[in-house]
Formats: sequence, structure tokens, C-alpha cells
Amino acid sequence: MEHQRNIDSSILREYDIRGVYDKTFFIEDAYAIGRAFGSLIVRNNGKKVVVSYDGRVSSPDLEAALVDGLKKCGLEVVRIGRGPTPMLYYAATMMEADGAVMVTASHNPKEYNGMKFMLAGKSFFGKQIQELGAQVAKGDVVPEGIGSVRKVDIVDEYVTRLLKDFGITDRKLKVVWDNSNSAAGEVLTKLVQQLPGEHIVLNGTIDGNFPAHSPDPTVPKNLVQLQDEVAKRQADIGIAFDGDADRIGVIDDKGNILWGDQLMIVYSRDILPDNQGATIIADVKASQILFEEVKKAGGNPLMWCTGHSLIKSKMAETKALLGGEMSGHIFFADKWYGFDDALYVAVRTLDIVSRLKGPLSEITESLPKAISTPEIRFDCPDDRKFDVVREVAARLQAEKADVVTIDGVRVNTADGWWLLRASNTQASLVARAESTTGDGLENLKNALKSQLSASGVELPEV
Repeated sequence: MEHQRNIDSSILREYDIRGVYDKTFFIEDAYAIGRAFGSLIVRNNGKKVVVSYDGRVSSPDLEAALVDGLKKCGLEVVRIGRGPTPMLYYAATMMEADGAVMVTASHNPKEYNGMKFMLAGKSFFGKQIQELGAQVAKGDVVPEGIGSVRKVDIVDEYVTRLLKDFGITDRKLKVVWDNSNSAAGEVLTKLVQQLPGEHIVLNGTIDGNFPAHSPDPTVPKNLVQLQDEVAKRQADIGIAFDGDADRIGVIDDKGNILWGDQLMIVYSRDILPDNQGATIIADVKASQILFEEVKKAGGNPLMWCTGHSLIKSKMAETKALLGGEMSGHIFFADKWYGFDDALYVAVRTLDIVSRLKGPLSEITESLPKAISTPEIRFDCPDDRKFDVVREVAARLQAEKADVVTIDGVRVNTADGWWLLRASNTQASLVARAESTTGDGLENLKNALKSQLSASGVELPEV
């Protein structure tokens, strides 16, 4: 068969393809993946595919090879150039494309690169990624055809749409943005020029070497520069992006970090008055407080699996108006299109803050309090991690414990809850615990340690 290529199996992740450029992920892989994914589109009776790439040093070469592979499937390939992943989602939606590919490694270190996919308007992930790898290995592609390539600049249209849901208020905000040298740079520059108020952009230049800090807003040390600037400028809010700007980080006027589940409470309270009974989805790592607050506000809270592709799919199935993860992936289907877009989430956040009577910190500090561990991630071999979770779940179910097993095992007790799940992207287990008291949290951690110990695994000190 034509173009058989064995790609490194380690790059076939749960939600995307991702590896170290020129060590586990190569230019030749990009071409072969283009031929294979393009063949899927053709066999699905598709004709058009949209392509974009992030700011990493290797991204332009990988994008060019990918485009070549897609074109040789006989497809119309629309190149929208460098930009954030959500701009690709937007372009694919507006153009009614049959497929879309983003060359990105999201928040990973600079030496990584990869690809995210959409097929027929839906997330492409899990088993589909594994099958794509097998298809590449077999060289199972459609015969070479004569496709076409055209370039489209969608930035201005995208920015105009982002701004559409920002309401007009008398309050002019002072906002500090940390672009994290992400692929959003050029879009963000145009966006802040048209937003009211005063805007200060840090690390606005797109730079795949990420000289300021790692582009991951869920790690507190990566938000220190933003916190310092908010304090110095006496700003109303600080907003940060990850490497491809599909995840957001937010800090209030006092420098407090609003985590994903806290942001979801803010958005839920804004959406639900006009949409009573609407379904709102959060992942299993989210605080119990979020689910309770959604219910209080008249919503239907739904706990679901961690993973942006999984949440998006569940939102489409349940017609949920909002979804979110602790990782900062936030999905608005209220007025938006249901995909994770940190730029759009930023605009909606500023719209909400501009309507507050007081500072954002009043909201942060008024949220119900819980004491929780950080996300605890510890090594466990890929061939063992899922078995450990299954063993723990089986023991707890035998004990008639109150457990949720949609994604790992989440255990509810009188002290609060604890979670154990296998990472879909690394050889590791992930744990978290939350209580309303210090003693309760210790009890939960001890219960978690005891279960791990019974499966021969040691929990690191937290």
C-alpha cells in the first residue's frame, strides 16, 4: 500500500497527536497523517478541510507537509495561517468544513508539537486517534487526486464575532492580559484595540520558545508575572492563555486565582437566570461546591469525564449551555458554538465583571469555601494505571461506599470527597481530595493512601 509509515505509538494520545519534534514526531509523519486523515474525510463524502498552526518553531514546516498530504487526497484545503486553536474551530464552523486540523502541542514545552482534529463538525479523539495511527501504518489511503489550496484571512471576522457578546456598560475596566507568547498574539492585539477600557498585554509576541514562562495557566508560578502586573497597575482583572489559547487563567483585582470550577460558578450565575433548568457540565475534578451552586441557581449540574473532547461531545448530546474543566477549558454554548475558546471566555468574563457593582474579588471571596489538595499527579506505568483504578473501585463497591465511576473513582464520604483517575495523556495517576475542614481532609487523604497501598502504590506527600 502507498505511504505506509510506522509512527511512534507514544504520540497517539487520547485527545490528539503529540510528541517531541524530530524525536518521536517528524515532518514525514505530518504528511502521512494528512494523507490518512484526508482519506477519512473523502470516505465520509467530505470535500473541504481547514488547517491552522500555532506559534511553535516547527509548526510552519509541519503544517506545509500536512497540507500536502491533505491536498493529495483531492480535497479543497483552506489555510487560515497562524493563530489560536479556537480560531480554527470558528473557521471550520463558519465554512461548514468537513474536517479541520490544528498543528499545536498546546501547553507542552517548546520541543513538542502535535495535531488536534475535527471530523464532520465533531471532536476526533480516543479510539479514532488509535485507528488513524493504524491506518497510517497500513498506508490505507485514497488514490492520489488533484486537490486545491487557498489561503483565507479570517482574523478580522473572528475578532468581530468575539466582540459581539460584550455588552455596553458605563464601567471601563483596566485589564492585564498575559498572552504567554501564545498563538493568540495577533488576534489579541486586534481584540484589545476594540474593547473599551485600558488594556495592558504582557508577552504579546508569538514566540514558540516561550521565553517568559511555560504557557500553562493552571500552574500558579506561571501566573506570578500577571499577578505582579495587576497589583502594580491596580487593575480590575488579569487574564492568561495557554499555548494555543483554548484554556484560560483568571486572577481577580487582589491577585486571587479563580480556578476552573470557580469560574464556572460565575458563568453559571450569569447564564441561569434566563435559562432555568439548563444543563451545565463539569469534570470529575471539580469542587462539589460548583455542582451545589449550579443547582441553587436553577441549573441541572452534570458531572462528566475529564477531557475537552469528552466534555464537548457530552455537551452536544445533552444540549448543555455551558461546560468546563479544572484545566481551564471552558465551553459556552450560550450565544457561542460549544467549543473551548479562551478569547471568547475572556470577553464574556469582562462583560460580567463590567456589570458588577463592586470588584471581582468580592465575588471570589464570597464563594463557599472548601479545603482541597492540589491536583496530585504521580508516576504509574501505562500498563498498570487503569488496573489500579479498577482495583480501588472494586474494593470500594464491595464495601458499599458512595462512589462515582464515570472517570476513575470519585468517593463521597461525610468528610467530603476524593478522586483517583488514570491520566489519559501520561504514565501517571491523578488524585484530588476536598473537605470543609482540615481534619476531614486528612481523613480523606488517609483513605486514599490506604486504597493505593492495597494496590501496591504509594501516594506522594501533599
